[in-house]
Amino acid sequence: MSERIKQRLFSPKPTWQKNLIVLWFGTFMAGIGFSLVMPFMSFYIDTLGHYTSQELNLWSGVTFSSTFLITAIVSPLWGRLADQKGRKLMLLRASLGMAVVIGLMGLVTNVYQLIGLRLLQGVFSGYISNATALVATGTPKEKSGQVLGTLSTGSVTGSLLGPLVGGATASIFGYRYTFFITSSILFLVFLLSVFFVHEEFTPIEKKDMVPAKQIFQELKYPHLILGMFLTTMIIQASNNSISPIISLYIRQLMHNHGNITFVSGIIASIPGIATLIAAPRLGRLGDRIGSEKILGIGLLFAIVVYLPMAIVQNVWQLAFLRFLVGISDACLLPAVQTLITKYSPHQAAGRIFSYNQSFQAAGNVVGPMIGSSVSSIFGYRGVFLSTSLLVLVNYFSVHRNTKGIAKSEAFHQKKEESIVHK
Repeated sequence: MSERIKQRLFSPKPTWQKNLIVLWFGTFMAGIGFSLVMPFMSFYIDTLGHYTSQELNLWSGVTFSSTFLITAIVSPLWGRLADQKGRKLMLLRASLGMAVVIGLMGLVTNVYQLIGLRLLQGVFSGYISNATALVATGTPKEKSGQVLGTLSTGSVTGSLLGPLVGGATASIFGYRYTFFITSSILFLVFLLSVFFVHEEFTPIEKKDMVPAKQIFQELKYPHLILGMFLTTMIIQASNNSISPIISLYIRQLMHNHGNITFVSGIIASIPGIATLIAAPRLGRLGDRIGSEKILGIGLLFAIVVYLPMAIVQNVWQLAFLRFLVGISDACLLPAVQTLITKYSPHQAAGRIFSYNQSFQAAGNVVGPMIGSSVSSIFGYRGVFLSTSLLVLVNYFSVHRNTKGIAKSEAFHQKKEESIVHK
């Protein structure tokens, strides 16, 4: 038994496995970098001025959304550069840029400076999408579902555990030092990416780049890829619609008593535990039964989970439902990424995944603004009802875009096999 463990730990690993280990940690920390502010951003903004409840909701929504607005715009530009110069270079740009910008957030003196830095943070986005493209293009196809499922646990779990890290750190060291600590860890990600990520990439001349229009014309199922972009946007909008209000909702449930920042961090992070456990297993299941089926099941389950969040009476009920959200999250983005990888050309992976990141960022813009707007009109509980409706729309969209794909693939495979036998 001990010999087998030693062999697994110390035997030489292929490059794609080494990259997976380093990039899992990198995407985990990038996810934390984008989400750690969730439990205390509203409270941090409150320390920067005197605001009414409505003003605080509005500024929280704008601050959350601003990063992703810029990300949606610049991602295709970085994706084109990634296909031309390599994905590793984009990993270094993103990790170093995030380290600097998040560190500066601890020095702001008003909400406008904070929004400005959140906008600048969007410019240095792309670590997760380029890590996904690098791993996807270097992994054997028969393992793509499991490997991308494992990689996605890094970013998803980082995004979901980020609030716990942020809430705990802010409770111990204060809001400003939380930014400095996160900045230091992201600089470590930069160093790990420099020395331990290896990419076999041949630079492409600008004149030899295939135009984006041609890429989409040559896709086997263009409606599926475009549908997955839309699905990604709605997934992110659903997940982030509660971001601006979750700490304020928890404060309401706790009747403004206790360590609200720390509890908010725990509640916001609980889905990460479920996602970490479930995503690789659901990835393997998707390789067997089809990622489109896993995606549909995850969306239906999400609707069932979001609805009762509107009627919870205490934080423990909310915590249990948030754990179930983590299981639904484990079904969603990994399945989307696997479908995109399966039906996209590898030479254009950087651009394809950057377009997907643009839609993901657009969801991150739309979601908090929906949450802020709905909560201002219907209260915090109304946000969960609107989120359930959004997920239902997504389910019908996925069903329409994936309908017939599996049958078509099976038909073509049988046809190819019969030709080989002849």
